[in-house]
Amino acid sequence: MAPHGGMDRAEVSRFGGARVLAVLASMTLAGCAGTGARPVLNYCIGTQTFSPKYHHTEKTRLVETAQAMVDMGSNTLKFEAGSSAMGAYHLPANPDIKTLKDLFALDPSYQAVLAMPFDYYLVWAYPFGTAKSCRDAWTEEDRQREYKEIYDLTRYLLEKFSGTGKTFLLGHWEGDWVLLGGYDISAEPRPEAVTGMIDWLNLRQKAVDDALRDTPHHNVHLFHYTELNLVQKAIAGRTTVCNSVLPHTNVDMVSYSSYDSLDLTQGAPAMRDRLKIALDYIAAKLPPKDLDWNAPRVFIGEYGFPIRQVKTPNAQEAAAREVIRAGLAWGCPFILYWEMYDNEMEEGSEKTSGFWMIDNHGVIQPVYRMHRLCIERGRQWDALFRRAHLRPPTHAEYCRAALDWLDEAGQAARRE
Repeated sequence: MAPHGGMDRAEVSRFGGARVLAVLASMTLAGCAGTGARPVLNYCIGTQTFSPKYHHTEKTRLVETAQAMVDMGSNTLKFEAGSSAMGAYHLPANPDIKTLKDLFALDPSYQAVLAMPFDYYLVWAYPFGTAKSCRDAWTEEDRQREYKEIYDLTRYLLEKFSGTGKTFLLGHWEGDWVLLGGYDISAEPRPEAVTGMIDWLNLRQKAVDDALRDTPHHNVHLFHYTELNLVQKAIAGRTTVCNSVLPHTNVDMVSYSSYDSLDLTQGAPAMRDRLKIALDYIAAKLPPKDLDWNAPRVFIGEYGFPIRQVKTPNAQEAAAREVIRAGLAWGCPFILYWEMYDNEMEEGSEKTSGFWMIDNHGVIQPVYRMHRLCIERGRQWDALFRRAHLRPPTHAEYCRAALDWLDEAGQAARRE
């Protein structure tokens, strides 16, 4: 097994060519990231870190899991920000941190991950000053607090990272559970909850749009997204975020937490068809918007296959590969696996669901290696493409190319 981020000699041979080519490709991308050059190649695939239940180093859990993503070759990080994040990542308390901006500006772990070589940051952004759910009645003071924290965080990120080429997406967790106030799929949300969520999303979007307007910046991008998770229910005509909230918003993008489409019992082709139908349905409900964005505005923000479900690490990798295949074929700008370290286990316990890329004993799983090999191949392909065409590839060109080496990467990951 190769160390994090490395390729052994067998991998170099299997992936065609001299190590020099991979090094040149890595240098090409490194030159793009953080220098102001655009566009930075988005590899589409990646993972995330939320409430990791174990650690293997003395670093904080946010920094440790983010570093594992860097070692995997990823240039995308998805993580949480808000008052609950301090406990989720076991961060030391700091009484001076009272807002989202404070968290990013003052906490050493947040500063550390912002300094890492990620080009894309997706953040569940929950203001410290707003304790209410959007299902509840909000006062004008509540609205002002929500607006101000999103506005101030947006301004901070635009100012601090102006000229770096970084892209930030501010969003939230699975919106249909928020709308319902629970996990009963058969339930119908209250009409006032639907109205409240529409108002909440439009308020957050206005905060982002106003900050973009008010803040001088260049070559840094920031967007706002909503996340929904009951699309099959929406397709059946029921009241959901997709049907009843999304069409009445001005959000930049939509994340799909896609578990309701991940049924493998009828085979992988049927699951891929189900995902395509769901993504098409979401896209049709999303109001049009003119954005500085070169890809579709709908992405797979969460998917995963715990070991308790698929039983073996190889089956986990194979299932993940089928979701990636569907996402690339559709053109998703992000296809994000849940997650780097398992969040569904008791601290210090051996009883785990197996939602991981690296397990609680530090063992790197095939799904991690498949991602690493796909990204490594993407770096090589990008360098060759730019050399041949004297321009960066489009998002669609990359997605088509990445499908060609997906299975090869999966097979190589299993042989390690």
